[in-house]
Amino acid sequence: MELDVDPFAPDVLADPVPTDTAIREAARVVWLPAHGVWAAGRHADVAAVFRDWSTWSSAAGTGLADIRRGEGWRPPSVLLDADPPAHTAARRVMNRVLAPRALAELAARFAEVAARVVDDAVAVGEVDAAVALAERFPMTVLPDAVGMAPEGREHLLPYAALNFESMGPHNELRADAERRAGGAREYVTWQMRRDALSDDGIGAAIYAHAAAGDIGADDAALLVRSFLSAGIDTTILALGSAVHELARRPGQWAVLRDDPDLARAAFEEALRLHTPSPVIGRTATREVAIGDTVVRADEKLLMMLGAANRDPRRWDAPDSYDLHRKAAGHTAFGAGVHNCVGQVIARMEAEALLGALARRVARIEPAGPSRPRLSNWLRGFASVPVRLTAA
Repeated sequence: MELDVDPFAPDVLADPVPTDTAIREAARVVWLPAHGVWAAGRHADVAAVFRDWSTWSSAAGTGLADIRRGEGWRPPSVLLDADPPAHTAARRVMNRVLAPRALAELAARFAEVAARVVDDAVAVGEVDAAVALAERFPMTVLPDAVGMAPEGREHLLPYAALNFESMGPHNELRADAERRAGGAREYVTWQMRRDALSDDGIGAAIYAHAAAGDIGADDAALLVRSFLSAGIDTTILALGSAVHELARRPGQWAVLRDDPDLARAAFEEALRLHTPSPVIGRTATREVAIGDTVVRADEKLLMMLGAANRDPRRWDAPDSYDLHRKAAGHTAFGAGVHNCVGQVIARMEAEALLGALARRVARIEPAGPSRPRLSNWLRGFASVPVRLTAA
């Protein structure tokens, strides 16, 4: 079935849910002539594609472009743009480096920084939570955890923006990201090196596996790069979405205040409702049928994660935000062999920041309308004005 919609049109990016709904409800898979790709928006189909990496390959890139034809702007990721067996060694290393036991000592540091960030925001009273909370906290703790040098961190967000906008079409958003990148590419190339990393961070742990022969040194550098490009914006946006919802739903805020241990649930529900990376691509390795539709080999399929995470076939009242919902099964972190390797860090960050907010803030309310972030490959809010009252 052909559907004449463009998920990357400016008006759609400003209000994506109607288009997500149209794609999801039209058929199990639809053809989008605006970009010459297929799209699937139903939860069961998206989950099935994620699980079948041999049919739905990542090696051609997870954006619109086919990186096998030299259309990528950077070297392919050994995690995101590779399938087993090439993907296996790198994934095994990251699973070890990011095992919960290996990261346990970060929890105290995250809690300390979260308390300071929340207290600073409360002292001001009225803040843009997208910046003062959701951006400031990850931009402090994640570079520290990786072991990045202090200088040059201002390049991280422009680099991440370039990474995500380049996964979409050649539009003004992509052109603007390229203009704003400045020296970000050169900075990240420098920061990926072992010599630029501290001896006690995640980056050093990755390189230790290279020294042991588990992966090559070049792959170690690319794994550090993946951390620097993929794990910041998505967490920032998910945290901002959680605060946006909590400020507008006093009943849900009261639930979190009563039980700060529900911080994880608040985060998961924000991931589901405002999926920060709402689209991801796969390429068919063979002819495959989805329902009555046949996708041919080498054709691209966009998994519409934002649509799948509001699928009424999977979720009751899918457009509501509910901390008591069992959000397990949302697709925001992917699934199968390519599920997000950094999700454990993201969850640690969320539990620290949202937990500190619940413990240290008595009241949170909107101080103005939130403004969506317009992005080819991200979803969330560029601005979330709130008023905070100390506990």
